[in-house]
Amino acid sequence: MGAKTWMLVYSKGNPVEILMGSPALDRDATIALAKRLFVSERLEPLGDGDLSSTCPADDVLVVGCFPGLTVVAAKEFGIDYPSRLPAKFLEAMPGHGVYLHAMHSVVDWFAYAVWADGKLQRSLSLSPDSGVLEDIGERQSFEAPYWDGEHPAVDSEEDAADYPFVFHPLDMGEAALLSLFGYQLEGMIDPTHLQPESIPLMRFKRRKSWWRFGWRGK
Repeated sequence: MGAKTWMLVYSKGNPVEILMGSPALDRDATIALAKRLFVSERLEPLGDGDLSSTCPADDVLVVGCFPGLTVVAAKEFGIDYPSRLPAKFLEAMPGHGVYLHAMHSVVDWFAYAVWADGKLQRSLSLSPDSGVLEDIGERQSFEAPYWDGEHPAVDSEEDAADYPFVFHPLDMGEAALLSLFGYQLEGMIDPTHLQPESIPLMRFKRRKSWWRFGWRGK
């Protein structure tokens, strides 16, 4: 299946520290936030998921509110240009840093962005087919070894000449997960790192609400 994500994380502190502290899921707050962010939809509860699966289908929403941190995974966050994230998501939780992480193994695409105090600090989006779609702001420290060629995407110089990057986007995507949130989905997993299956998230079926105004049956 490969690694896939499309999620936002809101955090009042260091997300790694908060998640490593095994925070308790606040189900009432989770339901309230889901309804507020997706007010035009009917949300029907599904069985719980967890942080290892933040790539829900188009008709599914995944949300978890914890003390100081919230995770929201939805189709709206799998976007080529993270800097264009709709304002309603950026403004949903004042006083929180906002992090977007998205990757899709089928097309080897990875994107992430970080906002602080409502201002974009970093946005990167790239794939072999499309090249660099967005590269805004100062590179984060976890990026450096990849841009410096320390994790080559291919083994031979001949293959390297045909590959557009000196690293594989999904490898950087995993590094971003580890640096920003303390866990990985694939690759060499360190058992001392956060196990994403330990962080429960609520899942909802998304259905459009149909309202008819100004109509009366005859």
